[in-house]
Amino acid sequence: MRGKRKKDRKKHEPMRETRGASQPYEAGTATNPRLKALILEVVENQVRASDPPETRQTFERLLAAGYPRKQAMEMIGSALVEEIWGILHERKPFDRARFSALLEKLG
Repeated sequence: MRGKRKKDRKKHEPMRETRGASQPYEAGTATNPRLKALILEVVENQVRASDPPETRQTFERLLAAGYPRKQAMEMIGSALVEEIWGILHERKPFDRARFSALLEKLG
């Protein structure tokens, strides 16, 4: 059995690379740069496709309020991360109303 366990562990080791575990974080921060880039890519796709439309509306509202583009994207990303957290850790399905409420709190 022990030999099999070692093989199973080795099988999962490349995933660390994919998840960004081997990338150094910036000094003084706990932000995973790969994960941040992926979250911002999701936000960019949502804004571009207006899906859900609340994401694009929030983006435009934040820009109109004077936030720089990068900051607006990161703010929306924080709402997205909170929704993902609820889905994964609280075992709740995606809830558009809950996500929209998170977006409304921004700015």
